[in-house]
Amino acid sequence: MSDVNLFTVDVQKDADDPDGYNTSYVRVGPLLGATKLGLSVYELPPGQSICPYHYEIGYEEWLIVLTGHPTLRTPDGEHELRPWDSAFFADGPDGAHKVTNRTDSTLRVAILSNKGDPGASVYSDSDKVGIWPPGKLFRLGDAVDYWDGEI
Repeated sequence: MSDVNLFTVDVQKDADDPDGYNTSYVRVGPLLGATKLGLSVYELPPGQSICPYHYEIGYEEWLIVLTGHPTLRTPDGEHELRPWDSAFFADGPDGAHKVTNRTDSTLRVAILSNKGDPGASVYSDSDKVGIWPPGKLFRLGDAVDYWDGEI
């Protein structure tokens, strides 16, 4: 059995993340051999967020604050969390969320979720849906009828 310390595990940035979403992370599940649950650790510098405001379709997520005081946005508004606080994000619009660091210090959080392919996320602020894989995003306003192009 493998083990990983969530406070000290090395995290990496994606080179193409824009300012405001410039966070480092690591997918812990693969390090432990997990296939049905995913756990990611995120390190957020001041002024950065993990992802745009979104909700998952078909998946539940848990947020666990490891260090610092992130601001959590949900459909109920925004509030600051403390170390060891947890939040649950239900499947669907009621589970919409965004995690942002509005403090002057770097913080670390973990997000646990069930996993599988494909996954779908809805970004209500920007009217988009993402499908993973193939890792494509589409405007919800471009929706067509089920039979469009078929008859």
